[in-house]
Amino acid sequence: MDLSGANGSEPLETVRGFSSLAHANAFARRYVRDSMEVCRPRGGDAEAAREAWFAFGEDAVVGGPEGKTIEGAWSSGSELAEFAAQPPRDREDRNWRIIDPRKLADEEDGQDEPEEGDEA
Repeated sequence: MDLSGANGSEPLETVRGFSSLAHANAFARRYVRDSMEVCRPRGGDAEAAREAWFAFGEDAVVGGPEGKTIEGAWSSGSELAEFAAQPPRDREDRNWRIIDPRKLADEEDGQDEPEEGDEA
């Protein structure tokens, strides 16, 4: 969810293709963690980080088909204060791209590999 409103009438993007609830939870957590760090003002405290994230960040919600609630689904509300208070110790905490199911599906289809005649 784009919190800035920059996407106008399309503030939501739905990501599908997760292999499990744990996969979806890890993706959502890392996505929000990365968004917090992108928004974090240099030298700002936790409150400044939260305010910037609410103004310009991106949130993620894990849900089931048709937006149904799933038991055990991750929610940013449970960790947002911690994210704002402390930058991650490990870059892996922000690396949502490596577990993005859209990227994984492209790799399985061979779309990331150059085709014959393509330059790398």
